[in-house]
Amino acid sequence: MCSINGFTWVDEGLVRRMNKVTAHRGPDGTGAFVADGISLGHNRLAIIDLSPTGAQPMRSPDGRLTIVFNGEIYNFKELRSELEKEYSFRSSSDTEVILHAYAKYGPECVKKFNGIFAFAIWDARTNEVFLARDHAGVKPLYYFFDPSPKGGQSARLIFSSEIKAILEHDVVREVDTDAFNLYMRMLYVPEPYTMFKGVRKLPPAHYASFKNGMLSVVNYWKISDFDDVSSKDEAQERIRTLFKDSVRRQLISDRPVGVFLSGGLDSSAVLGAVAENASGKVKTYSVGFDVDVQREKFNADFMLAKQTAQHYGSDHHTLMISGKDIGGQLSRIAWHLDEPNANPTAGAIFLLSRLAKRDVAVVLGGDGADELFGGYRRYALSRVIRRFGKLPGTVRQSILYLLKQANRTEVMEKFSKNDPTDLFLSFLAQKEANVSALIRKDIPQNLSPKAHFARYFTSADFSGDFEKQFMNTDRQSWLTDESLLRSDKMTSGQGLEERVPILDHRLIELSCKIPTKWKITHSGLRSDSFKGKDIWRDAIAEYLPEHLLGEPKRGWFTPMAKWVRTELKEQVGEILSPANLCSEFFNTEEVQEMWRAHLESRKYNLNLIWAVVMWQLWYDTFIKNGGKKQL
Repeated sequence: MCSINGFTWVDEGLVRRMNKVTAHRGPDGTGAFVADGISLGHNRLAIIDLSPTGAQPMRSPDGRLTIVFNGEIYNFKELRSELEKEYSFRSSSDTEVILHAYAKYGPECVKKFNGIFAFAIWDARTNEVFLARDHAGVKPLYYFFDPSPKGGQSARLIFSSEIKAILEHDVVREVDTDAFNLYMRMLYVPEPYTMFKGVRKLPPAHYASFKNGMLSVVNYWKISDFDDVSSKDEAQERIRTLFKDSVRRQLISDRPVGVFLSGGLDSSAVLGAVAENASGKVKTYSVGFDVDVQREKFNADFMLAKQTAQHYGSDHHTLMISGKDIGGQLSRIAWHLDEPNANPTAGAIFLLSRLAKRDVAVVLGGDGADELFGGYRRYALSRVIRRFGKLPGTVRQSILYLLKQANRTEVMEKFSKNDPTDLFLSFLAQKEANVSALIRKDIPQNLSPKAHFARYFTSADFSGDFEKQFMNTDRQSWLTDESLLRSDKMTSGQGLEERVPILDHRLIELSCKIPTKWKITHSGLRSDSFKGKDIWRDAIAEYLPEHLLGEPKRGWFTPMAKWVRTELKEQVGEILSPANLCSEFFNTEEVQEMWRAHLESRKYNLNLIWAVVMWQLWYDTFIKNGGKKQL
């Protein structure tokens, strides 16, 4: 985990200020490079080649190219073997491999990388800045492009691993109302937007080029082959082979490596594959919740993780956290996130990362299998809904009548969705009536969730398998912009790097060719018995201890709904109070009613309560208080 910073004019003091505000991402060193037309900065978390030869910014021997890089290239040794035929190397780092690969292949070099990366290269010969982000979007990269600055200056580009570094410049701190509207409905900000007007995310699998005052953004990798593979057995074997190879590659490190062990199938499989390659005990880390009631509900996976750690003989470390532990970190979490994220698990990741950082510099996690292989119940329900749509009209009406009699109005609404984007949003978006009641009527609503997400449902041929489309959209949107971004910010906030072997781009490509019927055989109508990921379970079976077999799918969540009524009641109440809440964006009376209804258990309102809380903390931190670091 490192940070990259830069802009397209000369100011060493400014780029070093950007480095200072992102120093948590790279505690092992800092550096800057300035030349006519460019300022580059870097904070280093040394993982591969710990010597000074691996320091950045790094220049090519001829002085033409200079790079700042965040991430890891897992196939760098193979690429180096090819490049050594033409280029001489002065280090053993993967950074230098990127530098020479760009010299040889230009922008197309990104297609050769297996890894997680965000990097910038300055070409002194062509006066061009090249930015790139990895296939799955594991590493973040933000930019601000002003084509016509005031005073007749040349177009300028600013970029960084974190927004707070861009804010070191004289950019206007203004809320992007399109991002605000999307966030309140989706609980995160989807790309290319950020909550700051004018600041954008470079999308995953894209590169950008800035030259002669022009910025061009190119999509270099997009899955277009969704044709079903013909053999289930061959597909299963291919999954197994790629997964093992991905874990083996991602263990490359000159620093200690551990595993985040949630207790579910995916992180358990990662641990199994790591243990298979490790020479000694693997260090594992799990988090549980200090609650007096419903212990089974909140800590079931935590207890399973202990059993899995015992099964593999890992050096296991556990962390029990309370609502007060989270409350004491809320301002820091908001500062590290850069923009609001309404997932209450952020604090747990932040505190667990602090624990892991005492021993290791890198952790592997189990992210991605649910989106690739059908691990969410919504995919199974979607299949049922599509089949429902093929039934005779009289049968459909009878089923809807029975659902109405059973007071299953929410399910009824989903069964009535014919448009694919509407069906997708029925599972993932907040109820429009609930959201619109909270937001001031004079806030512009130029971009609806449907208008934003429709792009994912129009371009590819999924051969009638809508759930492929559903999973692929989740992977490109929610997984990247909510889950991976949240994990990156919380781990990097502690100077820790997280790797995600299941999101190897080869596994992603393969998953899109596997028919949903091989991933999901359960209807999903009963949540307590839903499992999902059938072919994935079979592929990784050798890594699953017996105590995990037969376990239902559980989402990982915190007791936040309980905590805001108890340990965090006073703190959350103050944030939501009319005296503090930003009345420019929210109807304070409606927010108060939502808050009271949740406190009195009249209605479960946690999602929107936490969305408002995290937005207000973001607003207080970056708009009202200038982004001052929270200690």
